[in-house]
Amino acid sequence: MGKTTENIKFTEHLIFILSVIAVMVMCVCLGSVSIPLAETFTVIWNSIFGLPIPEGMSQSIILFVRLPRVLSVALTGASLSLCGCAMQGLLRNPLADGSTLGVSSGASLGAVIAIAFGITIPGFSQGGTMAVAMLSAFLSLIFILSVTYRLDSSLSTNTIILMGIIFTMFVNSIISLVTAIAGEKIKPIVFWTMGSLAGSTYLNVIALLASLIVFGTIILIHSRELNAFAIGEDNARHVGVNVKKVKMLILISVSALVGACVSVGGNIGFVGLVIPHMARMIVGPNHKRLLFASLYGGAIFLMLADLAARTIVSPLELPIGVVTSFIGSVTFVYIFYLTRKASK
Repeated sequence: MGKTTENIKFTEHLIFILSVIAVMVMCVCLGSVSIPLAETFTVIWNSIFGLPIPEGMSQSIILFVRLPRVLSVALTGASLSLCGCAMQGLLRNPLADGSTLGVSSGASLGAVIAIAFGITIPGFSQGGTMAVAMLSAFLSLIFILSVTYRLDSSLSTNTIILMGIIFTMFVNSIISLVTAIAGEKIKPIVFWTMGSLAGSTYLNVIALLASLIVFGTIILIHSRELNAFAIGEDNARHVGVNVKKVKMLILISVSALVGACVSVGGNIGFVGLVIPHMARMIVGPNHKRLLFASLYGGAIFLMLADLAARTIVSPLELPIGVVTSFIGSVTFVYIFYLTRKASK
């Protein structure tokens, strides 16, 4: 029985990993200019092993435009979906996602301020926006948790959700104010708030990957505790879970991951809300499988959404947040319909 379970886990991981790689390769090949599969493999393979690349191949497009963008998109999708899955299990709320705590709004405020006032880092065009967004996300987390703890030292689910809603509304009003006085910077601010990973660099990839490795690992190793939380906090205490400590660790990890994603790609909605529900329909409610399925599913979904954003109205490009919101809203209504129908 144990070996069979292990084989199922290995098979699931293998299928998901191969699916992620296949979609990633497809997204690198396709775009406003389509590149043959063999050429894409040749350029990437030769670059990795330092071999000469034949003339006439689209080296610059593959290595410096599409590959860093696709990698950033995959890591962002994986992070947002993992955060959504963790928050839904932690708060026992099917409408929760990584933005429930309000940290994504805090990160957005930092990015909008950086764009409006031209805060930059020499040699890294997006560095100023990214640094201020992550700092703002961290300060927002400290503020939210401090106020929540003052109001309710047990950090109950209802108090956390309420504070997240209030903080989000407050920050959105400040964002609207900054946007109103931004002058000629209003266009990049509006485009950024819609979500876009155009112009992603390998520095963005490294930042997203480091965040996912550190904070994603913290979430994944607490899958057993999330299973206990899904039944109820009292049940979690009875089975020996340090509720306050685990809740704090997961909230901090989710906030850090969301802050990193928002600082790079802006507001990208519905990934953390819809993908965990779809993954739950495939692998079930056990977080030991569900967290990984959400991670892989989020990467696949956002890569396909970004591909659609790049190709639907080519040569123009849609903000990826517009695509995810459209697809996600329709999908969520359909999932809700199926769930309600199954419960009758």
